[in-house]
Amino acid sequence: MAEVLDIAVRLVVVVAAFLLLPLIVGQMEHKAMAHMQSRLGPMYAGGFHGWAQLLADGVKFAQKEDVIPAAADRRVFAIAPAVALVPYLVVMVVIPVGPGLAAVDLDAGLFFVLAVMGVGVLGAIMAGWASANKYSVLGGIRAAAQLMSYELPLVLAASSVAMAAGTLSLQGIAEQWRWWWLPWQAIGAFVFFVAGLAELRRPPFDMPIAESEIIMGPMTEYAGFRFALFMLAEYAGIVVLSALTTVLFLGGWQGPLLPGPVWTLVKVFALAFVVIWVRVSYPRMREDQLQKFAWTVLVPLALLQLALTGVVRVLTA
Repeated sequence: MAEVLDIAVRLVVVVAAFLLLPLIVGQMEHKAMAHMQSRLGPMYAGGFHGWAQLLADGVKFAQKEDVIPAAADRRVFAIAPAVALVPYLVVMVVIPVGPGLAAVDLDAGLFFVLAVMGVGVLGAIMAGWASANKYSVLGGIRAAAQLMSYELPLVLAASSVAMAAGTLSLQGIAEQWRWWWLPWQAIGAFVFFVAGLAELRRPPFDMPIAESEIIMGPMTEYAGFRFALFMLAEYAGIVVLSALTTVLFLGGWQGPLLPGPVWTLVKVFALAFVVIWVRVSYPRMREDQLQKFAWTVLVPLALLQLALTGVVRVLTA
C-alpha cells in the first residue's frame, strides 16, 4: 500500500509541475520580450508590471469560439492538440530533479525520452493534414521535414553524454557528471540544445509556423481552447528541453549551498530564458538555410563530439 501511495504522490507532483512550470515560462516570455522589444501591452494587464497578462490570455482563449472547418477530418482535428501535448507530460515522469527524485527511474530513460519527444511533432503533422487548409498542410510538411533533419544531431549529442557516463539512465548520467564535463561535452550540449529548439519549432527555427508566409501553419484553423493546448505544448516543450539539457550536460541537481531540486529549477529557468533570448535576437531562417544548418553544421559537430568522447573514454579507461 505504501508503495502505491508513493507512486501516486510522485505522479501528482509531476502533473502539478506539468501544469505550473509551462505557465511560469509563458509569463517569463511575456515579460522578457516586453523589456527586450519595448512592448508596452504585456506590462499593463492587472497593474503592477502586467502581472495578470497570463490570466488575460486564458480568459481570451476561453471566450473564443471553437470552430472546426467543414471539410476537416473532425476526429483527427480534435485529438491533434492532445497528441502534441501529452508526450511532454510522459517525458516529465522520468526526468529526475534530485537524487532519487523522479516519478520513475528507467534504466533506458534516455532512449525513452528521445523516442517520446519525437511523438509530439506528430500533433503538428496531424493538425496540418486534418485542417483541410493548404497553409496548414504546408506547415505540417515543414514540421515533418524539420523533425527528420534535427532528430539525428539530437540523438548523436545525447549518445555522446551517455557514452561518457556509461549508462542510459538519466539518474545515472546526472550522478556521473563532473565539472570538467562542461568543456568536454560543450559541443554536444550546443548541438542538443539547438536541435531541441528546432524540434520545438521555436524561433529562429519556426518555419512550420512562419506567420508572414503561412499564417500559423498547422494551427491556422485552430481557435479557443484547442489553440491554447498547442501553446501549452510549446511551453511544456521548453521546460522539457531545458530539464533534459540540465540533467545531461549541466549536472542536474549538482551545485553548492542550495538543495538539489532548487539547483535543477535554477538551471531549467536559466535555459528557458536563453530560449526566449534567442527568439527575440535572431530572424527566422529560410527553409533551405534551416536544412543546411542541420546537415552541414550540427551533424558534423555531433559526430566530432562522439569521436572526442570515445577518445577520452579510451585514454582514461
